[in-house]
Amino acid sequence: MPQQAADLVILGGGSGGYACALRAAELGMSVVLVEKDKLGGTCLHRGCIPTKALLHAAEVADHARDGANVGVLSQLIGIDMAGVHSYKDGVVSRLYKGLQGLVKSRKIELVAGAGTFHAPDAVEVDGTVYTGRNVVLATGSYAKTLPDLEIGGRIVTSDQALTWDSVPQKVVILGGGVIGVEFASVYRSFGAEVTVVEALPRLVAGEDEFASKLLERAFRRRKITAKTGVRFTGAKQANDTVAVSLESGEELEADLLLVAVGRGPNTTGHGYEQAGLAMDRGFVTTDERLRTNLPGVYAVGDIVAGLQLAHRGFQQGIFVAEDIAGLEPAVIDEAGIPRVTYCDPEVASVGLTEAQARERHGEIETLTYDLGGNGKSQILQTSGAIKLVRAKDGPVVGIHMVGARVGELIGEAQLVYNWEAEPGDVAPLVHAHPTQNEALGEAHLALAGKPLHTHG
Repeated sequence: MPQQAADLVILGGGSGGYACALRAAELGMSVVLVEKDKLGGTCLHRGCIPTKALLHAAEVADHARDGANVGVLSQLIGIDMAGVHSYKDGVVSRLYKGLQGLVKSRKIELVAGAGTFHAPDAVEVDGTVYTGRNVVLATGSYAKTLPDLEIGGRIVTSDQALTWDSVPQKVVILGGGVIGVEFASVYRSFGAEVTVVEALPRLVAGEDEFASKLLERAFRRRKITAKTGVRFTGAKQANDTVAVSLESGEELEADLLLVAVGRGPNTTGHGYEQAGLAMDRGFVTTDERLRTNLPGVYAVGDIVAGLQLAHRGFQQGIFVAEDIAGLEPAVIDEAGIPRVTYCDPEVASVGLTEAQARERHGEIETLTYDLGGNGKSQILQTSGAIKLVRAKDGPVVGIHMVGARVGELIGEAQLVYNWEAEPGDVAPLVHAHPTQNEALGEAHLALAGKPLHTHG
């Protein structure tokens, strides 16, 4: 087989892989980046970017429908899905072209094809072996389904939902995690009748219980039905409908069943186990510095157990490039990675939930600031709240937010957590008025013992 050598070979061109490639090239390494589909991976083409474009279209639909509430005589005539997809695809296309240009400008060799990892220093693509002093595995994740539930027709995952050419009248969403509630929000804004089925006791179960309660309350106001603590038992397609059966004996009829039960690590078919790579439940096993059991081999992103977030993989890619270069970067604190769910209302958090904080720190303090006291939130006509969790007489260890656009507040929130700030450190900082950002300031003022726009 023909061979080609480089300092670094990366298998997978998603968020983790391309970030690693860009940073490594910046640090003077020769880089081969292998990608079987499109540069940018799931996030750019089938995940973060296209779903958020749909969510923006959904927000515009809501504004058009509700314009009279603020004296604007607008109305929603309908949803042109071809136009929505054209807008969405245009956003993706522009970002894709920009990313291709970046990779080319850094003189990274982009190899198109399915790569097989078959030695600690080698990846084979279509008969050519690419060897590197180091190899980074970044093959991402796939949309999971359930046993005996075949995807096809009117039973879809998020992959197919992103290109569905009409607005269904009735949708059942299997799974009340991030993907499920985001699509529930989109479909409801587009006019569909939506039911979310979640086996766990609450929606977005990975978040603080406070956030789940506020989201469920908001969904009820939006007439989105959430059936929590209920198990799915089967689905049958007939003509233009899907009959969804629940363990409770209830049967739901819908035009579309969206299966949103999470994402699995994309680690089969790449030669990982055959090469002796340590695995656990399909995930690649790494230490805190993302090193695998094989010398010189790292793994990043969704194939490493933990939060399945594009920005986590992105930062891990940068970390690994710098670690290989000998810069000794600080280990990434998983709890310090910000989390945002872009439904309406949004859910954003960083750090520990109240339950996790009690387990880790023992005695804690919490404070909840209602967005009803925030001027900009009232202008936006959103309800919600910000909850702070701190170690007793210590730093803020968790920030949890629910409300329209609170995802835009996560930047300051993650600085508060990652810099181990105490409420008294944040309270004197000036927050612009009128902004939702003030709510973060007010919450820290209150937790520091000097509340202003709060009652009681």
